[in-house]
Amino acid sequence: MTTNPGATNPGLAGDPGVELTNPTLEGEAELAFEGALRPRSLGEFVGQHKVRGQLQLLLTAATMQNRTPDHILLAGPPGLGKTTLAMIIAYEGNRPLRMSSGPAIQHAGDLAAVLSSLVPGEVLFIDEIHRMARSAEEMLYLAMEDFRIDIMVGKGAGATSIPLDLAPFTLVGATTRSGLLPNPLRDRFGFTAHLEFYAESELEQVLGRAARLLDLPIDREALAEIAGRCRGTPRIANRLLRRVRDYALVHGGDADLAAVHAALELYDVDAIGLDRLDREVMQIILTRFGGGPVGLNTLAVSVGEESETIEAVVEPFLVRIGFLTRTPRGRVATPAAWRHFGLVGPQGAAPPVALTLDDL
Repeated sequence: MTTNPGATNPGLAGDPGVELTNPTLEGEAELAFEGALRPRSLGEFVGQHKVRGQLQLLLTAATMQNRTPDHILLAGPPGLGKTTLAMIIAYEGNRPLRMSSGPAIQHAGDLAAVLSSLVPGEVLFIDEIHRMARSAEEMLYLAMEDFRIDIMVGKGAGATSIPLDLAPFTLVGATTRSGLLPNPLRDRFGFTAHLEFYAESELEQVLGRAARLLDLPIDREALAEIAGRCRGTPRIANRLLRRVRDYALVHGGDADLAAVHAALELYDVDAIGLDRLDREVMQIILTRFGGGPVGLNTLAVSVGEESETIEAVVEPFLVRIGFLTRTPRGRVATPAAWRHFGLVGPQGAAPPVALTLDDL
């Protein structure tokens, strides 16, 4: 998909030229409005101060030298703004943007078709780049370094390689698991940005901006309450804010602290951001397995979820807030988890094994 980063969307909510007369148009306007929540420039982007400064320097230097910026790898947990930053990179340089994803590129021919159609200076964004096919990854090595690919024609002894020159482009890759990228590919990125979870003060800024775009009157106390429940992630923050807006709209009240408490209780989000699945996982470990250790597959079967879901969605937050540790023998609940759930741990239980980088 190619987009013009400088183009405006005539269907944004609030545009007097758009008249919503049926549910279909209302749905389209809502989708357009969701896109409007994304910041358009580094100046509007909240948080990630170090990464923003590094990107600003890289993009400004490229503009001053009239060249394409270096290839950029954006690494970090989901929901922290990797896709938004890719759009901003294109917008700041006034360059066209093409978006794809690793799972969609399963053959070298798929990637060759995309690369050969790029225009000079275009930004190619590949989300979940670690999930690309290995043959496509190897084709990227030459494309990123020399802006050239070799296309094989024919089979067997008669096969020949035809070199194809590419227009200079900037590859922006996003990954939630940078360790799965092969070293030759990772080393070809000129800059790697590691995105961190947001502080509550930064999330309040994110929520305040979204509330203004939603035309939602909400006090600072309510914003602070939402910020404390969104797991340090702007995507979750914006989602919870929309649920509070819906609750206030349906019940005909204000989006105040009482509405926040009622709405988030309805959607099973507790005071520290644990949702239904988080609590179910912890309850299983604490009550059925005495605090652990318990293996990942056993835990997944106990809660009726895939082990990948537990490992990628649930565990990172539980580990980060100190409720769970990963040990060679399995998952172990910490004393903080016992206290939070109002339970008494087994007498004489050994302290959990400390985490190491290898355990992560």
